[in-house]
Amino acid sequence: LCQQPPTCAAPLHSLQEKTPKRGEPECLLELTGQDLMGLPLSAPNCPHDAIYVLPLLTILMNKGTGIVTSVPSDSPDDYTALQDLKKKPKLREKYNIADEWVMPFEVIPIIDIPGFGDVAAQVVCEQLKVQSQNDTAKLAEAKQLVYLKGFTDGVMKVGPMAGKKVSEAKPVIKEQMISEGHALAYSEPEKMVMSRSGDVCVVALTDQWYLVYGEEQWQADTSAALEKMECYSEEAKNSFRHCLGWLQQWACSRSFGLGTRLPWDEQYLIESLSDSTIYMAYYTIAHYIQNNDMYGQHPGAIRAEDLTHEVWDYIFLQGPYPEGCAIPEGTLLKMRQEFEFWYPFDLRVSGKDLIQNHLTFSLYNHTAIWPAGDKNPASFRCNGHLLLNSEKMSKSTGNFKTLSEAIADYSADAMRWALADAGDGMDDANFETTTANAAILRLTKELAWMEESLGPTAGLRDGPPSTTHDKFFENELNIAVYRAKDAYDKLLFREALKSAGYDLANARDVYRFACGPEGMNRQLVLRYIETSCLLLVPITPHTSEHIWSNLLQKQGSVLRAGWPQAAEPDFVMQRQAQYIEDHFIPSVRKLISKAEAPPKKKKADTPPPPKITHGQVWVSQQFVGWQEAVLRALQGKYDASSNSFAADTVPAVLEAVKSVEGSGLNEKQLKQMAMPFAKYKMEEAQAGGLQVLDVKLPFDEAALLWDNLPYLLRSLNLSGLAISSTADSAAVDAAKTAGVDLGPACPGQPVVHLAAN
Repeated sequence: LCQQPPTCAAPLHSLQEKTPKRGEPECLLELTGQDLMGLPLSAPNCPHDAIYVLPLLTILMNKGTGIVTSVPSDSPDDYTALQDLKKKPKLREKYNIADEWVMPFEVIPIIDIPGFGDVAAQVVCEQLKVQSQNDTAKLAEAKQLVYLKGFTDGVMKVGPMAGKKVSEAKPVIKEQMISEGHALAYSEPEKMVMSRSGDVCVVALTDQWYLVYGEEQWQADTSAALEKMECYSEEAKNSFRHCLGWLQQWACSRSFGLGTRLPWDEQYLIESLSDSTIYMAYYTIAHYIQNNDMYGQHPGAIRAEDLTHEVWDYIFLQGPYPEGCAIPEGTLLKMRQEFEFWYPFDLRVSGKDLIQNHLTFSLYNHTAIWPAGDKNPASFRCNGHLLLNSEKMSKSTGNFKTLSEAIADYSADAMRWALADAGDGMDDANFETTTANAAILRLTKELAWMEESLGPTAGLRDGPPSTTHDKFFENELNIAVYRAKDAYDKLLFREALKSAGYDLANARDVYRFACGPEGMNRQLVLRYIETSCLLLVPITPHTSEHIWSNLLQKQGSVLRAGWPQAAEPDFVMQRQAQYIEDHFIPSVRKLISKAEAPPKKKKADTPPPPKITHGQVWVSQQFVGWQEAVLRALQGKYDASSNSFAADTVPAVLEAVKSVEGSGLNEKQLKQMAMPFAKYKMEEAQAGGLQVLDVKLPFDEAALLWDNLPYLLRSLNLSGLAISSTADSAAVDAAKTAGVDLGPACPGQPVVHLAAN
């Protein structure tokens, strides 16, 4: 039963020896989809005696038979279709669907998926607010969320494979259904494949050699190698795991085209994805064979016919020197030593689309050729494709740019800056021309500032760093070195650019303003220029070389200068700086702006708004009462390793709040106040870690404000700012006299009172 040609499966069956005559499918009966509505069927492994054919608006008619078994517990499409039919009588009427074909059926849990439970489709559809089968974009997102996770992490709940992972159960159930005659295996392209002649390609069974990648021990060895390998993201590793789960026999030969002859059957060629899966090993000795010519146009003394199996065994497998070998043993020994020096390779960078074939083949072949495991790849870094201004690059639409065009338009370094900023991970990166243009201006302005700062009229302050702002900025330099190194090690170039380019430059700007007329410290400015130069070498090497050689007058190339030295970052000190810059100053500015704003409704005798000149600040040293109870409850439920809270966090918080005495509030009032505070602190903790849940700040808030008083006055344009503690009885009395409520004061959120004189 299938669609009419050309999209039906019948021609594929006939080309895969599933019909009496090859290439000649026979049509026995023609039906419409409506003819099948309500047809009772018996489905293998289904608890229902009969299920019925129903309409599915999202079905792909060019895949398989155009008929699928509905699994509403785990397929968002199937769950939504079932709910549509249940909730919409007119939809049932449109397709002549009887109530008894739909209404008695409920979702049957089959697979338990971590994070989604045993009715994943229902959970994710409710989370994404899928309304109907017409929400195709949301349904596509829902499938992405549950399908791969269901295969890699899902556990069967029913049947003889209950308790087994889906990835383990699927091949067993498949073979069982085929052997019992309940299923038929056939192959089809994953998506439409169009030949250069404009013909739609199909899968045909022909004489073919296969590599049995799914062989049990081989697969186990390769899976073990994968788990030891760095993939730089869990998404990439899960994709490899998924591929290892389904990859079985792979057709490795073809009859024509370019490629290497199959050694044991030379009428066939090795197809391109299967060929050269360990060519990284060849890189280590290629210069001996190609006479140091990377293009191979000037071969050396070693001839191709001299490279026998025994020669390769000597180089790669520590085999004996071959008898009668035309290559001197000394040369082969050097080649072996080069291979042993460079292998295993540290990194292979490739596209994410090759995980499902070429890269997994490479891992398989390494474990086969070097079974000891000491030559397995150390890491694979897989990336997505490159978009141009958020659209796919295409010559036909004109949205296309070559490497040489980009260099000519933006310069090499600005182009590299925009590429680094384009994105990390396996998502498609997005090259923004606006980012590249902005990088030109940014790099130019930075060079101009550096030249000015190194000049005789820079107005820099001599002597060792001594002020609070000196210490803040010095710490920001240490943090930039630390975070950029971590990002580069993980091949997260956007994160590295953020730390080394954006964040460090912003810290410099804040420092410059904070120093005011006294000027920046000369030692720190020089260190900033050198550190920034070295941190950005991988992204802007030409600019860094210019800074290193011409501005800083350093000897040698910046490429050989090494990584900058830095002290251990002080993240408590960074919190102090962030408190000043990101919280205190912006919040007081808002209060001043509000106080000085003219009334919305002006009257003739309305006086002009006051000019705020003074402020009084009361800081609180510790969270107390129900707030302290909330924080201590959250501390006990926070898991730092997963950066998440336990499922019973809310009940624990409510229980802790109930035990608070002397608050003067009833249970309902406490709950109304505690839960928003708890939610806010949970979000803060997931952004800033466990330290956010402390009942005290890790620094003296009042002392910090006093130390930065001149800077605060200059930033807020105030004449005076008094700072007191809520623990000071005299200060509390003064607040009462002024009519200021100190109740909202808590660590990191002081109460501020403003005055016009």
